[in-house]
Amino acid sequence: MIAWAIDAVRTSALFDHIIVSTDDPEIASVARGLDAEVPFMRPAELSDDHTGTIPVIAHAVSWIEGQSRPIEAVCCIYPTAPLIAPDDLAEALRLLGEGTHDFVVAATDYASPIFRAFRETEDAGIEMFFPEHFESRSQDLPRALHDAAQFYWGRPDAWLTATSLFGPGTAPLLIPRWRVQDIDTPEDWTRAEALFRALGGDKA
Repeated sequence: MIAWAIDAVRTSALFDHIIVSTDDPEIASVARGLDAEVPFMRPAELSDDHTGTIPVIAHAVSWIEGQSRPIEAVCCIYPTAPLIAPDDLAEALRLLGEGTHDFVVAATDYASPIFRAFRETEDAGIEMFFPEHFESRSQDLPRALHDAAQFYWGRPDAWLTATSLFGPGTAPLLIPRWRVQDIDTPEDWTRAEALFRALGGDKA
């Protein structure tokens, strides 16, 4: 997984440094074998299952700045995004450079209107999250976006001061749903493999 992400980053030719943040020696070894840099091991307080993205990248930015390296922009790329495309990375960087936003995130739209979503109740029935939209036509509801869980471009200072990636200071780069698949479960992996093959990938 991480090999694909690193390969996409290298193919984009956008980066002066490819740095992997990890607390795992095996992942560090694999990353170095792919010619990525692992100049530090992530501290324990940033390595549990509840640590957010911003503190991890802020730690990396602080470390880099501590080495007196100039930074123009920083991109966080998830290794669990096998469909990441170099062209998307380039377009997002262009948006960041030409606009006034602090971040540009990869996003896609929901396949169905979220305002007509419902959940299962404890008595095995269902209830709508937004019952006021029961009569609303799907085409009349606003389009809702979600994180594509691929990458986030940001200005260095923004990474150090931000409390959220999703707000007025962030612009979305829209990616079609058929090129988005985060991997959290075995089912996600199976779907990602199928999408990868359908898109002509040879590493699935």
